[in-house]
Parts: sequence; C-alpha cells; structure tokens
Amino acid sequence: MIAPIRAERVAALALLAALGCARPEPAPAQTRIRCRVTAVSDGDTFRAACPASTRVRLLLIDAPERDQRPFGPEARARLLMLAPPGTMVTLELDVAPRDQYGRLLAYVWLADGRMVNEELTRAGFAIPLVYPPNVRYVERIRRAAGDARAARRGLWAESGFECSPKEHRQHRC
Repeated sequence: MIAPIRAERVAALALLAALGCARPEPAPAQTRIRCRVTAVSDGDTFRAACPASTRVRLLLIDAPERDQRPFGPEARARLLMLAPPGTMVTLELDVAPRDQYGRLLAYVWLADGRMVNEELTRAGFAIPLVYPPNVRYVERIRRAAGDARAARRGLWAESGFECSPKEHRQHRC
C-alpha cells in the first residue's frame, strides 16, 4: 500500500516541478551577528567590527550617493544619527549574504528593536531597492517608503528622489 502512494506522490511532484510549481526550498535559518559600527560611508553603507572589520550594505534600500549634493550628505547624516560609530547593532542576513563588491548584506537592528533600513526609509532618506532573493522584509520597506512619500518627509519634501541613486550611478541624470 505504501509503495503506490509514494509512486503517485513522486509523479505529482515531478509534474509540479516540470510546470514550475514545486515547493520552493526552505529558507535558510536566520543568521544574526552582533557588531559594533566603526564608520559610516554613506546613507546605506557602513563599516563594522564583527569582530573582524567588514563593510555592511543595508538590504532593500538605496540612499542618495555622497556626490548627489545636498541629498547624499543628508542621507549619510541620518544614518550617522541612527547608528553612530560605537553603536552595537545586530545584523540579520537573508538568503544571499554578500554582494558583488564583497559587502555583507544585512537588515540592521538597533538595541531598541528598530530596523535601521526601515527607519531610514520611513524618514524619507532612502527608497526601496529590491534584489531577489533577499526579500524578507520587502513589504515592510515598501510601506515605510509609501508613508514617507505621502507625508513628504526627508528628501520627499524636496527634489531628493527626482534622480534615484541607481539612476545617478548609471549617469542618467
């Protein structure tokens, strides 16, 4: 009795896989790392001691570049306000732990439970930037961006996002 059920199940799973409907692989176990912020590079990147020095890129957000004046320095100042050097933070990794530049990709949590990625977005100093498979908090970040834009907070009160950071990096504006 067990053998026919297994054979049917295997056949069904094979059909689902062929149709692209197979169940996705389970998400990896959450990885959390305690670190100390050592320097802030720009509005979405900093250095941390974890204990070795590493560059950290905030997941799911994009802040203006340093040379996007005056908005890049404003975004950096906001990250400095949230997580100045010496701040202990918890980095939460998603599926892909590093980007093409070797930076650690993370959701950054403060001791009070706030997510830095979300706080920067809600304050209007970053916009969502999604690179699957790292999408654990994408809806949360999108809601924060919608709130900031609707309330005209941060750079939404000015022309800070007329040229997105990504477009600026590509020299489109």
